[in-house]
Amino acid sequence: MSPAEIRSRGTNDRINNLQQEGRLQRENSRSKSVLSKHDVYSYALRVAFLSYLLEPRAKRKEHVAAQKRQVQRPATSINDLVKDFSLIRDSRSTKFPHGFMSELEKRITLVLYGKEKMKEYDDSSVKRTFAAFLNEFKKPDYRKSVEKDRRVEDLLLIFFSNATKVLQQGKTPEDDSWKFMVDRHVALFVRLISATLKDHDWSRERPELATRLQTLEAKLLVHDQDLSAETQRNGGAGGTTIEVEVPRTYEIKDMPLVQTVAKIFGMSNGQAQGDVMDNKPNWTEEAALQDLKMYQTNLSLNTRRTLTHNDFDLDEGYESWKKAEVHDLAQLVMSILQSSPELAKTSGNFLPQFQPATNGSGSDSGYSDMSRKMSEQSQSDPGSPYIVDQPVDMSFLNLDEKVEEEAQKDDRSYTFIPPDPRAFYRYVLNLALSNDLRDQELQPTEATEETPSIKLLSKQSTELLNELAIRWRVPQFSRLILLLDVIREKYINQEISLDTVDAAFEFVKKPVDNRKGNKSNQIVQSSLFDRSKWTIADYALNQQVLSSLHDAFLRELFENFIQCYESKPPSIGPVMYVLEHHIYDDPLFAKTPEDLDEFADRVREALRQKARDMYSMMLSKELPGQLEQWEFFHVIQLGKSVIKLAEKIQKRWRKNPEAMGVNPFTILVEEIFPSYVADSRDIVKRIMEFAEKKGEPVPVQDGFDLYKELVSIRRVYSDALPGVPFTFQIEDLLSDFVWRWIKLTDTNMAGWVENATKADSFTVRVEGENQVPNDDERHSVSVVDVFRSFNESIEQIVSLEWDDDYQYAKFMTAISKTISAGLGRYCELVEQQFTKEMDRLTPQQEAEVRQTRQEKLLQLAKDAWSQKEKIEPFQFLPESLVKLNNIEYAILQLDKLEHEVNVDACAEVLQTREPQLRLHQKIDKYVFTIKIIEAEDLKACDINGLSDPYVVLGDEYQKRLAKTRIQYANLNPRWDETVDIVTQGPLNIIATIWDWDAMGDHDCVGRTSLKLDPSHFRDYLPREYWLDLDTQGRLLLRVSMEGERDDIQFYFGKAFRTLKRAERDMTRKITDKLSAYINHCLSKRALKSLLNKPFTVSAVTGYFQRSRVQSIQQQGPTQAEVTNMLKPLFTYFDDNFAIMKQTLTESAMVTVMTRLWKEVLATIESLVVPPLSDKPSSQRQLTQQELDIVFKWLEMLFDFFHAVDEDGTANGVPLDILKSPKYHEIVSMNYFYFLPTDDLIRESERIAAVSLQKRQQAAAQSNRLSAPASLLSTPSGHAFGGGAGLMGLPSTKRSKSIMLSRNLGTMRKAKEEKRREMQAEPSDDIILRILRMRPEAERYLRDRSRQKERLAAAAAAEMIVRQSLLAGAGGRGRIPGR
Repeated sequence: MSPAEIRSRGTNDRINNLQQEGRLQRENSRSKSVLSKHDVYSYALRVAFLSYLLEPRAKRKEHVAAQKRQVQRPATSINDLVKDFSLIRDSRSTKFPHGFMSELEKRITLVLYGKEKMKEYDDSSVKRTFAAFLNEFKKPDYRKSVEKDRRVEDLLLIFFSNATKVLQQGKTPEDDSWKFMVDRHVALFVRLISATLKDHDWSRERPELATRLQTLEAKLLVHDQDLSAETQRNGGAGGTTIEVEVPRTYEIKDMPLVQTVAKIFGMSNGQAQGDVMDNKPNWTEEAALQDLKMYQTNLSLNTRRTLTHNDFDLDEGYESWKKAEVHDLAQLVMSILQSSPELAKTSGNFLPQFQPATNGSGSDSGYSDMSRKMSEQSQSDPGSPYIVDQPVDMSFLNLDEKVEEEAQKDDRSYTFIPPDPRAFYRYVLNLALSNDLRDQELQPTEATEETPSIKLLSKQSTELLNELAIRWRVPQFSRLILLLDVIREKYINQEISLDTVDAAFEFVKKPVDNRKGNKSNQIVQSSLFDRSKWTIADYALNQQVLSSLHDAFLRELFENFIQCYESKPPSIGPVMYVLEHHIYDDPLFAKTPEDLDEFADRVREALRQKARDMYSMMLSKELPGQLEQWEFFHVIQLGKSVIKLAEKIQKRWRKNPEAMGVNPFTILVEEIFPSYVADSRDIVKRIMEFAEKKGEPVPVQDGFDLYKELVSIRRVYSDALPGVPFTFQIEDLLSDFVWRWIKLTDTNMAGWVENATKADSFTVRVEGENQVPNDDERHSVSVVDVFRSFNESIEQIVSLEWDDDYQYAKFMTAISKTISAGLGRYCELVEQQFTKEMDRLTPQQEAEVRQTRQEKLLQLAKDAWSQKEKIEPFQFLPESLVKLNNIEYAILQLDKLEHEVNVDACAEVLQTREPQLRLHQKIDKYVFTIKIIEAEDLKACDINGLSDPYVVLGDEYQKRLAKTRIQYANLNPRWDETVDIVTQGPLNIIATIWDWDAMGDHDCVGRTSLKLDPSHFRDYLPREYWLDLDTQGRLLLRVSMEGERDDIQFYFGKAFRTLKRAERDMTRKITDKLSAYINHCLSKRALKSLLNKPFTVSAVTGYFQRSRVQSIQQQGPTQAEVTNMLKPLFTYFDDNFAIMKQTLTESAMVTVMTRLWKEVLATIESLVVPPLSDKPSSQRQLTQQELDIVFKWLEMLFDFFHAVDEDGTANGVPLDILKSPKYHEIVSMNYFYFLPTDDLIRESERIAAVSLQKRQQAAAQSNRLSAPASLLSTPSGHAFGGGAGLMGLPSTKRSKSIMLSRNLGTMRKAKEEKRREMQAEPSDDIILRILRMRPEAERYLRDRSRQKERLAAAAAAEMIVRQSLLAGAGGRGRIPGR
C-alpha cells in the first residue's frame, strides 16, 4: 500500500470517529446554515472599505520656483569674439575644408529630428534656433557665398542674428534673460561645428581652426555652464519639485474593491456609497486592529472563534497552521500601523518588534498567496497595504484583561470578521463566479499547448476574494477546496462547462511561485499540498467533491458513449481527461475498480443495444418491405451503410480505440457484422430463388457488385474480429454469376472477332501520308480490338479479386478456352483473306487464261527461243503484309497475356486441388496433328512433263479439312504443312493430290486414305506414314495425337500453335511467290548453261592449225561468270524486299527472309542429292566442277541474306539462323560426295553404331524400360518406306505438342533443345541420300530399310510396355505428363 493510501486510510478513520462524536456533523450543519445576503454583503463591504483605508496615500508632485538671480553675461560682444577669425584673412588653416557645408547641413538636420547623440541639443528652444539658422543657410545666394569664402565668422554672425530673433520673441522689455540664452546657443553651434570637423578627421588638417573654435566655445559658456543641466533650464531660473499627500475623498470611484462588491451583490454604486458613509465611523482602522487583537486572544485561548486542534487530524497540522497564523497576524497589525501611525501611540509598548531575518525563521500561512494564485498582478502591486517582508516578534503584543474577558463571551462579534468566515467566503465566491461567467465583457484567457481557453474569475473578483480570505482568516487550502465545491455545484447544475472544471482543477494544482527562494513560501506550499495538515472538514469536503464530480462525469460519459454511433456525437475525450488527471489521480478518490468494471459493463450493454438499433434502422431504410421489390442493389446499399458506419467509427476511435475498458468499434462490428452477414446470405438466396421461379435471372453485373461489397465487408470483418469465422462462403454463393458471364463471353467472342475483322481495312496506322510508320504502327486495328476484348474479359475476372484460388483458376481456364477459340477464328478469317489476296492472278496470268492451247504452245516455244529469264516481282498488297504483322503482334500480346494471367500458377493450383481427378480425367476429344511432308514419283499431268501439285485433306463425309499450297512444276514436291483435326473417335481421312491448272478444271494426280484411331496413339508418339497413291507415287504424312484437355496451359498452347502455324503458312505463301524463280536460277539447267559455252570461230581455226590432234577442253567458268549468274536472282530479291520493307515490321521481315533462306537451302539440297528413300534414284550425281559452282552460290547467298554493311553490322538474317542444321548438312556433303561407295557404306554403319550406343547409354542412365535386346541390335535411322511406312511405327523425331507451345518461352526452349539434339546426335542421312545415286548401293539401302523397321518395332514395344505399366497404376486414357 502506498504512503498516500495509508494516509488516506488513516484520515478516513479519523473522519469516521469524528462523525461518531458529532463534531463533523455540527461543523457541516453550521457551514450549511442559511446565510443572509445582506449580512454577507455587509461584511464584504467592510473589508473592501478597510482595504481603501489601508492603501498608501496617493502623492502628487509640486514645483517650487527658485529665487530670481541677476543674469551674468560675458563682457565681450559677438563682434569681439569673431575678431580672432576675421583678422586672419589670408590664412588657409582657419577656413573650412571643401564639402564641410554639406556635412554641417546634415548634422543640423539630425538635431532638428532629435537624432543628435549629444543630449544638450534635445531642447525645444535649441531646435527652434537651429531651424531658423537652417532656413537662412539654405538660401541659394547665402549658401553660394559661404561655400566660396568658407569663413567661420560668416556662419557665426548669421547664426547669432537668427538666435537673437528667435529667443527675443515673447519676452518683456525688462526681461533680458534671453540674452544669456543667445550666448549658450551660439556656444552649442560652435560645439556642433567642432564635432563635425572631428568626425570627418578635418581637425588634423586644420589644427589652428579647431583650437580657435574651442577657445570661442569656452568664452561663450561662462563658468563651464551646461545648457542640459536642470538648473539651467527655464532660462537658467531653475527650481525644485516636492511631493505632497492627496487627501482621501471617501468616494466610491476611488474604491475599486467596493465597486466590485456592489457589482457582485447587484447593488448600485450610489447605494454602496451610502452604506459606506453610514458606517464610516464604525469601520475604522482602529476597529480592524481591535479585531486582530481579539482574534489573537481567541487563538491563544484555543476558543471556538478560531480553528482548534480538534479541527485537524494531526497535531502537526494544527501547530503548523497556528505558527503561520501568528506570523500573519503580525503582518496585518504592522500594515495597519503603517497606514495609521497615530494608532501606535495608543498601543504604547505593545507594538510588534521587527527582528533580523535568520535561517529557518519566519513562516507564512499563505493567506496572501491567494493573490498570486488568482491574480498575478495584484500580488506584484507595490502599494499593498499590509505586506511586511520582515519577521515580527509578537511576544510584546500583550492584551489587557478587558480584551481577554470580552474574548470569553461567545456573543461578542468582530467588526470585520463574520461569524462563519468559511461559509461567508463560499457565498461570496459563488456570487463572484456566477457574476463573472455572465459577464460578456470578460474575455477568456488565451489557449496554450497545455491549457485551453477558459473563463473563470476576473481580476477584480480575484482581488476581492483574496482580501476577504485574508481579513476573514480563511486558510489557503480551505479556499481551494471551497472553489472546487462551488465548481462542482455549478457543473452539476449545468451552469459551467467541462473546460471550466478542468481549468479550476489546474488552477488548484498549480504550485506556488517560489522564485524569491523564500522559505516561508515553501512551508505554505507544503501545507497546501500535504493533506494531512488540512482540516478534517476540508478533507471530507474534498472527498465529497471528488465523488460527486465522478458520478456526474460518469453520467455524462455514459450519455456520450450512447451517442458515439451518431453522425455528430459529443466527444468523450474531455471527460476522460478530467477523470484520469483530476479524479483517478487524486489519492482521496474512494471508488473501487469493481465499481468502474460495473460501469463499463453497463456501457457495453447499452452500446450493443444501440448497435442493434442502428442496424435495424439501416435495414428498414435500405430494404423494401415486399420480397418482389428486393434486389441485389439493396443488399449492396445495406453493406455500404454498414461499412460506412464501421469505417467512420474506426476512424473516430483510431487514436484511442478503448476508453474505460470499452471499445465501441469492436462492439459495433460484433453486433452488426454477423447480423448483416446472416441477413445478406438469406436475402441473396431468396432473391435468386424468386428470380429463378420467375424465369428472370439476376443480372450478372449485379452479382459482381454484390460480390465486391461482400468481400470488402469480409475484409473489415476479419480485421475487426480475427478469431470469429465468416459464417458463409461468398464465392460458393456467387460463383454462378461468373460462370454465366464466361458463357456469355464465349458465345459472343466469335461475333466480336468477326466484327473486328470485317470492319478492318488492314492498313498501317499512320497520321500523315508521307510519314514512315514504326513497328508499333504496322499492324491494323482489328488485332488491337480483339486483344482489347481479351484483356477486358481477363480484367473483369481479375477486378473481382476472387478470394478462392481454385475457383479463380477454373475461371481463368474457361476464359482461356474462349480466348483460344477467338484467336483460332481470327486466324481463320485473316488467312482466308490473305490466301485470296495471294492467289490472285497477275495480268500475265490472266492473259494466259484467255489463251487457247495452241497459243500456249506457241508462247512456250517463243519463251524457250528467246531464253526469257527475267521474271517481274510479285506485287504484294500492303493489306496482305499487314495481316502478317497482325499475326506477329497477336503472338506477342498473347505471350504478355499469358504472363499477366500467370498460367503456370493457375495450373499448379488445379494440379494441387484435383491431382487424382486430373490423373483419371476422361478424354472426350482428341487433337490429331497431321503434317503433310512430301510426295515422290507423282504422275505428270501437264504438257511439259511436270505437274503443279497440291494436297486436299477431307473426311469420310467429304468435308474439306485442309488444303496445301501449290508446288509448281514438280513431281517430287515438298510441302511441310501442318493441320490439326479434332475428333471424338476414329476418323477416316482422304488425301487427294490435285494438279493446278490456270485454265479449266484441276486434274487429279492420285488419292490415298488413312484411319485416325485414338486407340492406335495411346503412347502419344508421332508416327510417319508413306501412303501409296491409287495411280502412281506415294505421300508422306507425320501424325501425332494429343488429348484435348480442360487445362489452361493446353488452351494457351493451342492458341500459340494456331498463331505460329498461321504465321508459318502466311510466310510460306509469301515465299512461294519467290520460290519459282529461286528454282529457276538454282537449277541444273542453270549449271548446264554456265558450263556449256558456245564455240567461237577463233577456237575452230586454232584447232585445225595444231600439228597434232588435241581434244578441246572447256575452261571452267570464272568467278565473275558465277556471280553474274545470280545477279538476276539478287535483283529479284531486292525488288521484292523493297516492297515488303514498306509494310512489314522488322521482325516479320526477318521471318520472311528466314523462310526464304530455308527455301534456298532446300533448293540447293535437291540440286545436289535426291530426297531420302529406300529406292535408288535416277538423279545424276554432280561433277566436281558443278559441285564447286553450287557451293559458290551457297556462299554468295549466305552473304546476301546476312547483309553485312561496310561497318560490319549485320542487317539481315542473324548468323545463328543462317547456320542452321540443314546448312551444316549441305556443307558436310562436300566431304562425302565423291567418296567410294564402300567407304560411304562403312561410314554409314559407323555412324549408326555410335548413335545406337548413345541411345543405350541414355536409356541406362534414366532407368527406363527397354525392348528385348534382339530388337535393339541393329543400327538406328529414319524410316523411309516399305513395311515400316505402311505400319506407321513411331518416329524418332520430337513431336511439337501443344503443351510445348503454351508461350514463347517454352517454344524457344523446345527449338533450342531440338537444335542441340540434332548437333549432338550423328546422322547418316546425307550418306544414304548420296548412296541413292549409286546403283551398286541398292541392296544396302534395302537392308537398311529392314533395320529401320526392326528399330521402329523395338521402340513401339518399349513404349507399349511402359504404357501398360503406367496404365495399371493410373488407368488408360490419362494425359501423359509431357
